Amino acid sequence: MGTLGSEPAATERSEPAAKQRGVLEVIGTDAAGVAGLTPRSLELLRGARLVLAPTRLLGDLAPWWQQELAAGRVPAGSETPELLASDRPELIIGPLEESLAAGRPAVLLASGDPLWFGIGRLLLQHVRPDQLRFHPAPSSLQLAFARLGRPWQDAAWVSLHGRDPEPLAAALQKRPAALAVLTDPGRGGAEEVRRILAASGLAAAYGFWLCERLGHPAERVQRLAPDAPLPADCDPLHLVLLIAEPPAPPADPAALPLFGLDDGLFLQHDDRPGLMTKREVRIQLLADLELPAAGVLWDVGAGVGSVGLEALRLRPALALWALERRGGSAALIRANAERLGVEPAGVLEADALSVLDEDGLPDPDRVLLGGGGRQRLALLEIVLRRLRPLGQVVIPLATLEALAQLRPPLERAGLRVQVSQLQAWRGAPLAEGTRLAPLNPVLVLKGRRVD
Repeated sequence: MGTLGSEPAATERSEPAAKQRGVLEVIGTDAAGVAGLTPRSLELLRGARLVLAPTRLLGDLAPWWQQELAAGRVPAGSETPELLASDRPELIIGPLEESLAAGRPAVLLASGDPLWFGIGRLLLQHVRPDQLRFHPAPSSLQLAFARLGRPWQDAAWVSLHGRDPEPLAAALQKRPAALAVLTDPGRGGAEEVRRILAASGLAAAYGFWLCERLGHPAERVQRLAPDAPLPADCDPLHLVLLIAEPPAPPADPAALPLFGLDDGLFLQHDDRPGLMTKREVRIQLLADLELPAAGVLWDVGAGVGSVGLEALRLRPALALWALERRGGSAALIRANAERLGVEPAGVLEADALSVLDEDGLPDPDRVLLGGGGRQRLALLEIVLRRLRPLGQVVIPLATLEALAQLRPPLERAGLRVQVSQLQAWRGAPLAEGTRLAPLNPVLVLKGRRVD
């Protein structure tokens, strides 16, 4: 049985054996490769007997070694290191394990931070953590945002390497302030990103930045217009930054489609991008409202005003009253109205419960109850008291529980009730074909006053 006094001795006896184990120095680089390494990384590289690197860097290593030798930075007679390509990581595990077992100094050069979408994860599956030392370089994302001079703590990111494009389509629906996309050149690279952006209806809502060879003396960062072709000499080593920006106002609102406008046409809340009714749902709600040629439309929980404002394009004689309690909503809805060339009767930035019963608000012929949260049942009770004869109320819902709560009041009030579910998909590029990326399903509860 061991004693406390004997434990340090046991530790000391194990240390020489530990020192015999080889260590792999995993060194991050930018596109400049060896030329961009720090003095400490260069020192490790000079002492390596096995060097693993992507093929694009291997060509520089042999001449670099000869230059170092000629300059006396490597001891004369030093063994030339073995060079292996790391492009197929599964092929380097065997030689690497042999080198580590023999105690030979080894270096692996990788792009950026090896532990961020890099080879680090694979190495940790095959090599003991105490035989790995990581020396990250700035990641491609850091370099890209640095070139734009833009803080990136609010940025989202998506990798398309070996993955289907659905996560990118889903990320765009959230309308992030900035989205970095690690492209897969084998599947189209930046062009794939642009096709998905266009399919999402958001080409007008984002600046498209193409960043090539970051860190290399020949790096290139440029903004591309939505209809501009990619450079013919686009480097495979590139990523895309999508930076949200207010879409340009339409040159002629009358030339826009009558309804079903692209999501990217509407101005958004900076703190809640994506808080709007998607195009496919908007089209269905406009149909379910059965808009009269004239009358009063309440848009309760109007968000950015997308549904109500499109209703005015269809029925210009309608009196639209848009209600949204979020700060800054009134100015945003009015700005979107100006972009579309329509004029609401009123835009109220207040809690709906406090204003729906006021005499100054005319009784509605149609109501879109799109907000309210926990107050939605109370709001519906007010709507049912004030809804005009033959009036209709349409309620988009996200959950079955909300449907179970709101349907009974409609039935008790004698309205004819309809329930439907809308599930839409958007096409996204996939290799040489198209994959359908789903949007969130929406339940639509509709009540029609029969007298």
